[in-house]
Amino acid sequence: MGAARYKCSVLVVDDEPSILSLLVRQLGHDFEVFTASTAEQAKGIVSNRPVDIVLTDLQLPDASGLGLLEWVRRVSPQTSRVLLSGTAKLQDAAEAINCCHIDRLILKPWRGEDLLAHLKDVAKGLLLARSHDQLLEELRTLNQQLEKRVAERTQELRASNQILEKMALTDPLTALPNRRAIDLIARKELLRRSRNGTPLALGLIDADRFKRINSRYFLSGGDHALVCLARILQHTLRSTDAVGRVGGEEFLVIAPETDQAGAEILSERLREAVADAAIVFNGETIPLTISLGFVVVDAGLPATYDSLRAIAAEALNEAKAEGRNQTRLRVLKAAEVEAV
Repeated sequence: MGAARYKCSVLVVDDEPSILSLLVRQLGHDFEVFTASTAEQAKGIVSNRPVDIVLTDLQLPDASGLGLLEWVRRVSPQTSRVLLSGTAKLQDAAEAINCCHIDRLILKPWRGEDLLAHLKDVAKGLLLARSHDQLLEELRTLNQQLEKRVAERTQELRASNQILEKMALTDPLTALPNRRAIDLIARKELLRRSRNGTPLALGLIDADRFKRINSRYFLSGGDHALVCLARILQHTLRSTDAVGRVGGEEFLVIAPETDQAGAEILSERLREAVADAAIVFNGETIPLTISLGFVVVDAGLPATYDSLRAIAAEALNEAKAEGRNQTRLRVLKAAEVEAV
């Protein structure tokens, strides 16, 4: 609030009624004036309402004016303190300045215009300090709002990046890992097994005669069949296994810590789950089977992802050539494995 519109309040403390009346007349036009004749009355006013300036006589009936100003400094440090004194003792002036940190020392008798000028200067300083504090508080608030907005924006960007990253690794139709993602998973599992020497199975799965499904049920029916197939594969696999769509109607399975016997069980379970599923589209059941090519690398044998995938592809082609809806399984021996 600007100085032109705000009247500072002045508490005048003096035990002489004539002096109080004179000060009210001299200051009333420019200030909101309160009066007290004792230190206790003054303390009561300061304790119950904001006071901008306390103007007190040095001698009060119940206390020293210096004692009152010292109390004001401790209780209401934002209140300016002005001392009226009929004496000019150096000790009083030193105490007023050093202990009470007064803003002005005005000697009696005073000239009204001089007193008014002094108090206007004090009020101006108060308003400037108050404006400065308000600006600092506004700046602090703006900084806090900015920090909050930056934090929120950073969180939004982090969430957006996570979504984009997930989209970059997710097949949009089936919501399975896409080729890039399943390749990363496979290479990670191969790196892990190279350290602990456990067996691993890798399988390629292809939907049988899928062109017939697209021809019979069109693209929407084919997409529906692929989505259902992805769900069947995902729900049939173990929690430690991973499956991703690597193209068209082809999927890749990674089964860590799976030997030949485990791969035989897993591949047959997948084949049966698909063959037994009822995939319904527009009131019709879409017949769907899969062919599988699996390769198992036993514990302790080194292997590369590309070599395993190539072997699985050969096994898949063999399964399709021999009638489909079946699995062909290859087990790598030491002489057949390419070194990492």
